[in-house]
Amino acid sequence: MYCPGFMAGRSGLDGASGVERNLRRNLRCMSNRLNDDERNVLAAELERLRQEHRDLDAAIDALALVGKGDQLQVQRLKKRKLFLRDRLAFLDDMLTPDIIA
Repeated sequence: MYCPGFMAGRSGLDGASGVERNLRRNLRCMSNRLNDDERNVLAAELERLRQEHRDLDAAIDALALVGKGDQLQVQRLKKRKLFLRDRLAFLDDMLTPDIIA
């Protein structure tokens, strides 16, 4: 199957590097090739990560309400939350079909 732009190396003016744009494009092409079982697994993982992200948000808020909590612990939770956000975006891109308008 041919995916436009599957090859890396082009650069542009939209702020994203050529590698990032090509990775996104390749992921969209991959999303067209996923079977139902793979989509279900990814959707379940996406929901699990969303729940963990919400739980981390609640934990960070609870530590802030208590007052002087362990700042290192808060920092670690926030870092984990950022990692989850990136992973959520990655999985969401994999599940979103490539629709050429």
